Amino acid sequence: MNALSVKQLNLFVKSLIEGDARLNNVTVTGEISNFKNHYQSGHFYFTLKDSDASIRCVMFRAYAQRVSFLVNDGQKVVLKGRVSIYEKDGQYQFYAEEMHEQGLGDITLQFQQIKEKLEKEGLFAEENKRPIPKYPKRIAVITSDTGAAVQDILNITERRYPICEIMLCPVAVQGENAVPSMLDALERVYALSNCDTIIIGRGGGSIEDLWAFNSEALARKIYESPIPVISAVGHETDFTICDFVADLRAPTPSAAAELCVPDKNELLSLLEKRIALLKGALLAKANYSRAKLEALTQKTVLSNPLLITQKRSEEVDYLTEKLMSAFSFILNKEKGRLYESIARLDALSPLKVLSRGYAIAEVDGKTLKSVTEIENGEKFKLKLRDGSINCTVDSKEI
Repeated sequence: MNALSVKQLNLFVKSLIEGDARLNNVTVTGEISNFKNHYQSGHFYFTLKDSDASIRCVMFRAYAQRVSFLVNDGQKVVLKGRVSIYEKDGQYQFYAEEMHEQGLGDITLQFQQIKEKLEKEGLFAEENKRPIPKYPKRIAVITSDTGAAVQDILNITERRYPICEIMLCPVAVQGENAVPSMLDALERVYALSNCDTIIIGRGGGSIEDLWAFNSEALARKIYESPIPVISAVGHETDFTICDFVADLRAPTPSAAAELCVPDKNELLSLLEKRIALLKGALLAKANYSRAKLEALTQKTVLSNPLLITQKRSEEVDYLTEKLMSAFSFILNKEKGRLYESIARLDALSPLKVLSRGYAIAEVDGKTLKSVTEIENGEKFKLKLRDGSINCTVDSKEI
């Protein structure tokens, strides 16, 4: 048996396909996905799909230059061309020679409807966006644990800011379980309350691969987050609903890691600059204080300390004299008041009355004011100017 090489087999199948006239002039309609405009060759590479199937397509530069509109994923188009096989990989594909725009595809239309609805509700409003912490202690990463995205995030955070902890929350990022898986992960992270930032995303892919991140339920759950969320879905040109509702959109997972943590080298450089500024300020302060001290030491009063004591001695003498003068004034004033009081008291003294020939009768030290206060036969003392006389009452006259 003569065995065919793989290339021979593919060429044989190619000849069969190209030999069918019906496949050499085909018009087909569908939605563009995974569109790439090769910047070097100018060829278009994309997938044409509908709800049930897809086919790889190529449009060479000579034909691509005739397309009169800007081609993007999600557009519905009508293609005219032929079907053939690329013998190197055995993949049959459609070689487009004409392309006409038909309108937005179902997926793109659904995306726009969700986006407009949430935007009207204010979920994308800039005033609701929170700043990303500058120096996070712990970051929750919600992505697939088998993709390149998680390794990029781990490598970059380890290189830039190794003191930050990464809490990986493995989830499905495409397929039927993707949205429930991510919703559950977000709910668990919210309940922990020990993270500073959340990164949610995945690597690039087709619009179908990224579709889970256009979920309305996922967007609302991100909007409820108590901490800032960074959306890092796909490549730089990919946009999802999560990008609009998150606090910050990163073009790639790698960029999300760079936006989320500072660079330790930049921090060390900044610290060195601050230390240099602090040293300069301290040195300037020391030089200023030294110059001020030297200026003070040049003053006469410090070179001859006796001047200080002489000056202080003069001040003490002056204050002493002033104090004595004030004290003498107060003393004389109080002395005058004392003499005045003595004169008044002397004028009212009973002795003055006695000196004029009057006498005072007393019983047991109490002055008699009435004859009724003493009885016949009782003794009393009669006080005169120069002494007293002991007396006895013989009789009373009223």
